[in-house]
Amino acid sequence: MNKQYHIMTFGCQMNERDSELLAGMLHEMGYEPTDDLNKSDIILLNTCCVRETAENKILGRIGDLKALKSKNPELILGICGCMTQQAETGENIRKRAPHVDLIFGTHNIHQLPELINRVKTERKTVLDVWDTEGDIVENLPSKRIEGVKAFVTIMYGCNNFCTYCIVPYVRGRERSRNTADVVREVRELAGQGYKEVMLLGQNVNSYGKDLDPKTDFADLLVELDKIDNLSRIRYMTSHPRDFNDKLIEVIASSQKICEHFHLPVQAGGNNVLKRMNRGYTKESYLELVKKIRDRIPSASITTDLIVGFPGETDDDFAETIDLLEKVRFDAAFTFVYNKRSGTPAAQMEDQVPNKVKKERIQKLISVQNKISQENNLTEGGKIHEILVEGVKKDDPERLEGRTRTNKLVLLKGDPALKGQIVKVRITETGTWHLDGEIIDKD
Repeated sequence: MNKQYHIMTFGCQMNERDSELLAGMLHEMGYEPTDDLNKSDIILLNTCCVRETAENKILGRIGDLKALKSKNPELILGICGCMTQQAETGENIRKRAPHVDLIFGTHNIHQLPELINRVKTERKTVLDVWDTEGDIVENLPSKRIEGVKAFVTIMYGCNNFCTYCIVPYVRGRERSRNTADVVREVRELAGQGYKEVMLLGQNVNSYGKDLDPKTDFADLLVELDKIDNLSRIRYMTSHPRDFNDKLIEVIASSQKICEHFHLPVQAGGNNVLKRMNRGYTKESYLELVKKIRDRIPSASITTDLIVGFPGETDDDFAETIDLLEKVRFDAAFTFVYNKRSGTPAAQMEDQVPNKVKKERIQKLISVQNKISQENNLTEGGKIHEILVEGVKKDDPERLEGRTRTNKLVLLKGDPALKGQIVKVRITETGTWHLDGEIIDKD
């Protein structure tokens, strides 16, 4: 029987894609996946450090695995990802958790086979975290999650240095993959039966600035829109500052690029936006939203919001609520600011008391939920093309899929419809999802 591995993934889609590459390399080494930790020969934790809660959860999980290592001394336990990329974190883990065999970062995941062999031969903890990013390594093996959708990383790193964010420090500077490599990967995925791709980057709108000759994200989308057997193209994340008229026009005139715009605004007050180093104002953000809706009236717009950023006053928070009312987002991912050591915001004065943060987040969620519900009410009776993603996990009687505008739709139908696009009439609306009935099948 082949040896077995288990990967625990924390954090964003970039990490999920990295885990697919880690799985691909392990598969090529002769390992098979398992969900049973007791049967695992290798366990990898691909970590996140964007929020302190994620980091605490991971540290707890590392402690839990100590007993498993005691029972099975041959087990290789590895920690990688953004958390280990932070200064001194790898060394701290080695000291605090000597049962961990392998610690590596975000820049050298391609070295996994070599690192595992080092663990086996050196018989001691291997700590190998690169200080800086290297060249992009193409053609790594990949073991993708089965389904109708696939992740495709188009660039790595971030140059924005928002004052609250640790990402540029753990993912490095922006590096774009060559257009030809991205197009080839997406064409192969379409040939394998994937119907939708999600293009990934910390700021996809910066794509191509570092390539020679220079290109941009809109040019890449034009090329991907030509690929046969592909139904949908999505992307994240977009920085509002870099979302230009050319990109709006390409999306409006394309066949496959979905009319869903995820535009993280983070705050509505210009004072806070400036302290965050976001590079735009409330007014310029509202102008961008207007341009999108003028050109693509059916567009859905979602966002990320942080409350309680250092120095946020009651007036600043009122500006955020005003922004919600003006834009009327379809959905928002909302967060309470918490300090990330190593970021400028952690050192700022005027930290907002926790009690105030809690009051603000509750109000923010309440206002946004009402708007989301009202927006969805307008969907009643409309007909949408739904890409059927499969059977709903906790309700085998229903299928689930999404509109091009990324709204979740539940419907009854044959599980064999997975991967197909069906026409659906919306019969019921809610805050979080829509119900629909199939009226026709392509």
